[in-house]
Amino acid sequence: MKKINSSMKNSGLIAALLLCNLGFSQNETTSAIDSTKTTKLEDVVITGVANPRAKIKSSVSITTMDVKQIDQSAPRSTAEIFRSIPGIRSESSGGEGNSNISVRGVPISSGGSKYLQIQEDGLPVLLFGDIAFATADIFTRFDGNVARIEAIRGGSASTLSSNSPGGIINFISKTGKTEGGMIRTTFGLDYNNFRTDVDYGTKIGDGLYFHAGGFYRAGEGVRETGSTSNNGGQVKFNLTKEFENGKITVFAKFLNDRAAAYMPMPVKVTGTNSNPNWGSVAGYDATTGAMQSIYLNHNVGLGTDGQLRRGIVADGMNPVSKSIGASASFDLEGGWKITENGRFSSNSGGFIAPFPAEIGSASAIAASFGAGSTLTFANSGTPFNNPNGLVSRIHMFDTKLNDLNNFMNDLRVTKKFDKIGVTAGYFKSIQNISMSWLWNSYLQEVSDNNPRLINVTNATGTLLSDNGLYAYGTPAWGNLARNYDTQYNVSAPYVNVTLDATDNLSFEGGLRYDLGKVSGSFAGGTSRAFDINNNGTISAPEQNVFAVNTANETAVNYDYDYVSYTLGANYLLTAKQSLFARYSKGAAAKADRILFSGLDYLDGDKINSLDFLTQAELGYKLKFPKGYAYATAFHSKTDEEGGFEATSNSIIKNNYKSYGLEIESSYNVNDNFNLKGAMTYTKAEITSGDNNGNEPRRQPKLMYNLMPTYNFSGKKNTLGLSFIGQTKAYAQDSNQLVMNGFVIVNGFVEVEVAKGLSLNLSGNNLLDTLAITESEEGNITDNTVNYVRARPMPGRSVSMALSYRF
Repeated sequence: MKKINSSMKNSGLIAALLLCNLGFSQNETTSAIDSTKTTKLEDVVITGVANPRAKIKSSVSITTMDVKQIDQSAPRSTAEIFRSIPGIRSESSGGEGNSNISVRGVPISSGGSKYLQIQEDGLPVLLFGDIAFATADIFTRFDGNVARIEAIRGGSASTLSSNSPGGIINFISKTGKTEGGMIRTTFGLDYNNFRTDVDYGTKIGDGLYFHAGGFYRAGEGVRETGSTSNNGGQVKFNLTKEFENGKITVFAKFLNDRAAAYMPMPVKVTGTNSNPNWGSVAGYDATTGAMQSIYLNHNVGLGTDGQLRRGIVADGMNPVSKSIGASASFDLEGGWKITENGRFSSNSGGFIAPFPAEIGSASAIAASFGAGSTLTFANSGTPFNNPNGLVSRIHMFDTKLNDLNNFMNDLRVTKKFDKIGVTAGYFKSIQNISMSWLWNSYLQEVSDNNPRLINVTNATGTLLSDNGLYAYGTPAWGNLARNYDTQYNVSAPYVNVTLDATDNLSFEGGLRYDLGKVSGSFAGGTSRAFDINNNGTISAPEQNVFAVNTANETAVNYDYDYVSYTLGANYLLTAKQSLFARYSKGAAAKADRILFSGLDYLDGDKINSLDFLTQAELGYKLKFPKGYAYATAFHSKTDEEGGFEATSNSIIKNNYKSYGLEIESSYNVNDNFNLKGAMTYTKAEITSGDNNGNEPRRQPKLMYNLMPTYNFSGKKNTLGLSFIGQTKAYAQDSNQLVMNGFVIVNGFVEVEVAKGLSLNLSGNNLLDTLAITESEEGNITDNTVNYVRARPMPGRSVSMALSYRF
């Protein structure tokens, strides 16, 4: 099948994007103190169920968050929103995207959200959640178009969406059925950022509604990058027509955003592996520093066509998405119902960020180029003299997202037979993954203030680098110049059956068959001499310029298939409490992460393309006069066949098991004071390989959040705090180096200045806590000073917003 056309251009983009920060319509939300209103057991949920169903009658664990609840936790990125969802582990230290997201002890083995699907209005943003350098959260933005977020863990997710056995997070849009809108401007008080949001929706005819909105922002962001790293925005629009027996909605989205990608960075560790002391390196603050610099603006090399190309480092993560789609739902005669949801997205962009392949002393780095080699600053020619004496060996992750277009369509027909409901559906997706890796290597000082590039000269006086660049490629990693140009064509019929055995007891079962057809090719790299800087002389780095070897491609043409199933039961103890049980099995197919290992890509039986997840859960739901409480015990078993991780340049292959308990509750202490919180306990274990019996990397035993809010001087003035924390975890599967537990404290206060006009002050990480979410190194030398590459959460940031709701 031919690739999905991606010929649309960006004309008129900037003007259109001037519609647009966490805007929301007052009439389509609840107040912070009324958070239970969106979490009643009687509330109807639409995510991960064959038909909308009240929470109390649903045999799945589901959390609903409206925009006020999201505002409470003062999120700085989409992934930071997910920290408040029980069972979800969201490592949101990568910036506006590129976050690692997992659920219920299921491992983070390849980056992104491998077992959990991020959706917009019921359709996956991308077919795979862990595409290298193109994770689903990079292409997802939270703004005033969102009415609420629904998140399910386990349950029926494996049979109602592809590649989502762990769960689904669904962004549900406003429709304009409730008239209202908002204009909001937000700016950083202690960091450089400015953002404007606009959204509005209303009735425009008999049964006809629309909603439109978006945002635009510009600024450096919460880390000091030396440039306008955050620059871009989004516009969304939908139009809904209601009929006597149903409705139809057409919708569109345009996203063109740029946001800095934060890679692991230099961090100092002393003490021991089991009791380490994590801290900042002298001259590099781990909570505010960044590897980006004004001295490293461009990455130049050979493109896939053999011609010179230039990557702009300030572009960072640059998703470009143009989507159009329609959804329809109609009740037919005889108890029949038909639902159709389809969308085409033209996706492209880029990902560019400096990654520290090594942190070492100047003497050690110089010696790696030969005895007697010396280092000098590239901008001045003076000898290297950084006070901390440290140098970073930078691999520039310069990845061009050529074509990530996709088509998603979910058609289902439902028939009600007395107490039995049957839903038959067919999901179709075509996902292109065309990407080019064009990476180079540099030397850079360790500094958080625009680190300077470093040249190296050998003992004979020969300059081995050009303005800090010592290799056109990544020789330390075997030179990962590569390109893949593949398409994933998935067909998935499914069936779901519900049985209301009695007024109190109901059963639900589902079966899904995913069939994937993969075609295309991928290629590695080759080297040749090339005068990159056009000065007529072949310098030392120009003697081996690595580029994609288009003359030696590997053909890809294989099929895969798997069956997913689920069976659940729900029992109403009373009108306000219920018990449920669920058993399910599903899989997540691999995409680009297996296009490395020299397998037979023409035979699906010889491709390690599937990872399986089996889950069992037992839950309890209770609604009481002043709040609610949910509790779910779970057990999961993950069988992985291995996938490639670029940052460690290795194939990750393990099996895992986990069990635990997640609890979520909200309690109105009085009319003005609300307490909301969640806790997840997880005991996870690796069950195969060299690390058999160890805990999976980066998996804390306990994650928790607590969010108290208080209304003062009237219902429209609110202040609140949020405490988001976790216990210690191991940096790697070897279970040596411990990453300490932490608590992130956030807060906000919102005051009504005049009718409809409010002022909001929000702070994130108010105590400036150094919270480490991942480390490339799995061990240190005890009782010495060690320098590791780790990714910490950003430090304190405070913002102010002025909002007018109408």
